[in-house]
Amino acid sequence: MITLYGIKNCDTVKKARKWLEQNDVAYTFHDFRENGMESVPLAQWLEASGWEQVLNRRSTSWRALSDEQKNTMDNSSALTLATETPTLIKRPVMTRGSETLFGFKADLYADFVR
Repeated sequence: MITLYGIKNCDTVKKARKWLEQNDVAYTFHDFRENGMESVPLAQWLEASGWEQVLNRRSTSWRALSDEQKNTMDNSSALTLATETPTLIKRPVMTRGSETLFGFKADLYADFVR
């Protein structure tokens, strides 16, 4: 079962959802804001991929962090900050079992859902 995580009004998440629907891929959508962060496997993502892959360092939320927070970032602090501010997470996140894909690129999605 594929789960897509993100925020429903995010343009990249909208593109990913549209691609999944156009390609008849069944998925469940988890909105970080509406559904909360309690059931999001954020710690697993950080452990498997590292904070550099999980956090969106181009986001407004990242730019709002202090230089000290950015310079001392590690998986532990990323877990705390992203749980409090889910907009720090690179979106969308697509999972299937233990496989995880961050962001949206149609060619990567095509390979992932096969």
